[in-house]
Order: sequence, then structure tokens, then C-alpha cells
Amino acid sequence: MKQPLNIFWFRRDLRLDDNIGFFEALRSEHPVLPIFIFDSEILDQLPEDDARVNFIYDTLQKMRSNLQDERDSSIAMYHGKPLDIYKKLVEDYDINTVFTNHDYEPYARERDKEIKSFLKDHDIDFKTFKDQVIFEKDEVVKKDGDPYVVYTPYMKVWKENFKDYDLKIYYTNDYLDNLVKNTRLPNLDLAEIGFKKSSQQIEEYTVTPTLIQEYEDTRNFPAKDSTSRLGPHLRFGTVSVRKMVKKAIAEKNEIFWQELIWREFFMQILWHYPDTTKESFKSKYDRIEWRNNEDEFKKWCEGKTGYPFVDAGMRQLNQTGFMHNRVRMLVGSFLCKHLLIDWRWGEAYFAEKLHDYEMSSNVGNWQWVAGSGVDAAPYFRIFNPTTQIDKFDKDRTYIKKFVPEFDTDDYPEKMVDHKEARERCLKVYKEAVS
Repeated sequence: MKQPLNIFWFRRDLRLDDNIGFFEALRSEHPVLPIFIFDSEILDQLPEDDARVNFIYDTLQKMRSNLQDERDSSIAMYHGKPLDIYKKLVEDYDINTVFTNHDYEPYARERDKEIKSFLKDHDIDFKTFKDQVIFEKDEVVKKDGDPYVVYTPYMKVWKENFKDYDLKIYYTNDYLDNLVKNTRLPNLDLAEIGFKKSSQQIEEYTVTPTLIQEYEDTRNFPAKDSTSRLGPHLRFGTVSVRKMVKKAIAEKNEIFWQELIWREFFMQILWHYPDTTKESFKSKYDRIEWRNNEDEFKKWCEGKTGYPFVDAGMRQLNQTGFMHNRVRMLVGSFLCKHLLIDWRWGEAYFAEKLHDYEMSSNVGNWQWVAGSGVDAAPYFRIFNPTTQIDKFDKDRTYIKKFVPEFDTDDYPEKMVDHKEARERCLKVYKEAVS
């Protein structure tokens, strides 16, 4: 007779400590089998050298080694459609409960609904927990229950609610002996899931007291390269958001803290308005007659627009998988406003290239620059890509790093005149939204 066990399903929470769902699973009455599923529904859409898949794979291998060396356990690795994997797991094990953490993206919600229904048919509980945010779903809403669609009032209520919040850390170390004792659980190599070693690396994050204290003064200057690089680590859960909030509070830095709240603002927007992944939050903006010129889009993607700040940003993205936040606003505005190319094209390109791609933030920020989203910049706000250089890269240090032919005859001509593009944009937008 098979021994009853519980499963913990790792997803966007790739850490052994301060992981709420894992903590709850370990404290349950049955031994815990940790698993990870390389979801073919997601992976099949990615390039074979995707750095994010490499990062997930390498992180999991470190976690496996840690459990093998310290606890005579491991993590079982699978590849395929999650429902197919669970059909196999139900045959192989006597499963009492599956534990995991909430995921808020539309695909993940549908996937979990399907898995929960399947498990219920087999008398298996499916328990999920809030882990990747401080406040979720409708925990920060207006008094009438409606979601906030403007950041500042959301942030104020978030902070007010936080005063009564028990920001505890969920230490798992005392409970790891409740793992299934088996160091030879199924493993995979990159090739088996259709991937190869990437030339790009996801960098370690830096959240020192100095970085937090200087964040407000340095965050707008891409040449300083002084951002935390926390994005991918929050995205894949290699770091706990609770520990990051604790650090921000300890350093008494409102600006750094508010960046973490922005992340949760966009997450709850996606939860309440899942259609915003494809449709403008302000529906009248879907009446815009985008030009969607494919040759111009290609130049933008390659960083050959003739506007050096824009080009530096796109080349940084292509070469490194990262782009400085200030520059993201500029390149996004340039695509939507100067070239009149649909924000969804830019969002999809960022989704493919950004190491820290987070659907809620990416969609939210692209709609922001297009003027179509929540708390968006008004459509007549159009960044001047030339004057932005004097404000944020006056010595051209960032530009010269990524555009070596800048200021030479080899650098391309401007693909569009700023004044003409601005006037064209205002005309097209006004016709659509007025």
C-alpha cells in the first residue's frame, strides 16, 4: 500500500525559505513531495536559448542539491502540460493534498481552475496561499469595493492597511524533516525540455542600505546603473517580497518602498481587469488607427531609429535582457507616439526579451505610455527623445556604451522628425478619443 503524501508545487516561488505555501505544506500531517513542472504551454512559445528558462533551471538544480545534501530529499522535475503531469502523479502516489501559492495571471488562473477540478474528482484537496505580494486581489479597494485605478490613492490605502499587517517571515528550516526521503527524484536536463545554454545571464540583485538610500537620487540616470535588479528575482520568487519590504522599512526609504507597491498596484489591476492584456483599459483608445509599419517596427526593435537614447535602450535590451526603467518609458512612448505602432507590439517584444518580464507591470506600463491604461499619462504627453538626453544622460555615457557609432557617419539618420511625428500623433489620437 502506498504511503499518503502531500505535494508542494513550486512555481513562481523558487526558494526554500519564507515561502508560505511550502511552509504550510511542511507543517501538514503527511510527508511532502516537492515538484516543479516545466510547463510546455509556456515554454513552447520561447526561444531555445531563453535566459529566464536557464535561470529557473539553474535555481532549481541548486535547490535540489541543497535538499539532497542537507535533508536526504530533492525536488521532482517534470515537463509537459500540468494536467497531464497530475494525471501521472495521481497514478504514482497516494496524494492527500496539493499545496501551492497563488498566481494571478489569466493563464495561471485557468490552469489552476482546471487542476483543482481534476484533483477534486480524485478526492484530493488543492490549497493555495498568498505569497508573492503583501496585499492581493481585493484587499486594497475603495470603500464601495471597487478597485483603485489610480496609483496614489491605492498606495495611501495600502500603507494605511499595512500598519495593521503582521509582516512575519515564514522560516521553514524547523520543518524540512517532513520532506519525502528520496534523493533520486526525477530530474531533467535543459535539452530534455528543448532548451540550450543562454549567452545572457540574469544578474544577482543588489539591495544594500546604500542603494536604497541613494535610490531616489540615482534611479533616473541609466549610466549610473544603480537599480537593484530585483525584477527577475521577484518575478520568479528567488527572493521574498516580505524581506524586501522589511529592508525598505528598515532604511526608511519611501521611494524604494513605493516601487514595490507599484508592482502590487499593477498586479491587482490585472486581477480585476484580465482583459487588459489584449484590450485598452480605456476602451476608446482601441479606436486609434495605428500605422503599424513593419519596417519601422524592425528599426525600433534593432535600435536603429536615429534617436540615440531610444537606440541605446533597445540595444541594451537585445544585448543584456535588461533595460533601465527611465529608458523603458522613452522607447515605449517613441513606439506608440512617434511611430504610431500599437502598444501590444511593444509589449510582446518586451515579453520575449526582458529578463524581468512581469505580465501585470509590462501591460500596465505599456498602456501607461500609450495613454490607454489606468493612471495613464495623457495622450498629449509625448517625450522628446532628444531633450531627454540632456536631462538623463548629458555626458552621453550610456548612449556611447550601447551605440558605439554614435556621432559618426555610420549612425543612421532620424527615421522621423520629432515635431512632425508629434503633430501626427496628436491628430490621430484626438480623432480616436474625442
